[in-house]
Amino acid sequence: MNFKNLPFLFLVFISALAWSQNEAANNLIVDGNEAHEEAEYIDAEAQYRKAVSLAPDTSEALHNLGNTNYRIEDYSAASQRFFQTQKNTTSKDEKHAAFHNLGNVYMQQKDYAQAVEAFKNGLRNNPTDEETRYNYALAKELLEKEQQQDQQDEQDQDKKDQDKEDQDKEGDQEKKDEKGDQEDPKDEGEDKDKKEGEDGKPEDDSKEKSEEDKPKNPEKEGEEDEKKQPPPQPKPGQISPEQVKSLLEAMNNQEKGVQEKVNAQKVKGTPVKTKKDW
Repeated sequence: MNFKNLPFLFLVFISALAWSQNEAANNLIVDGNEAHEEAEYIDAEAQYRKAVSLAPDTSEALHNLGNTNYRIEDYSAASQRFFQTQKNTTSKDEKHAAFHNLGNVYMQQKDYAQAVEAFKNGLRNNPTDEETRYNYALAKELLEKEQQQDQQDEQDQDKKDQDKEDQDKEGDQEKKDEKGDQEDPKDEGEDKDKKEGEDGKPEDDSKEKSEEDKPKNPEKEGEEDEKKQPPPQPKPGQISPEQVKSLLEAMNNQEKGVQEKVNAQKVKGTPVKTKKDW
């Protein structure tokens, strides 16, 4: 046996095996396609999985398996299959289809930001596809609405938080005001004593009133005022009341002296009767 031909024979064997596996994978893909058309998605998924296990790099098997996952609403598995498809193929058409379907998966998951990117990549590989362009525009619109709603929700939540904070502050202030309105009995007694003192009531019975607080006699006040007032000054050519009073007193005294002299003379001229013994 010639051992020099062993490397060549090994390569032929490997090639034949690969061809056989690819052929088997293609047959499985055909079987899976038939089951998929009959809406027998569980059977179709099983056939595609077998095909992928035989030929992992077969983009057709990966893509069709992703379609089946999408039909049974296994969106997580579908997104993985479509992503693998666009990685393993060099065909722009296959890349475009994989990104288009990947965008549809994200739309079902309401992940509009990822959907926008997927459709955008699909258009990069096939800018003329109108369906992809429509889906891209729809995803952008839904994303903008979602962002606006998130912003509005955030503003509403901020407003609720602020209102709650204001209510808490207002409640704290009301409690402080109520506490301030409740007077301390001790303080109230002190305030009462102070008030009585202001009203003129004596705080201590033994304390005497000041001279200023004593009632005044109007008559005495008048007399004191007259004493305090200086005597009226006489006008030129007139006699003052004191002078009149002095003159009257002098006249009275003079008249009295005269009267006493007259009386004395009358006494001397009157004979005194004596009693005789004979």
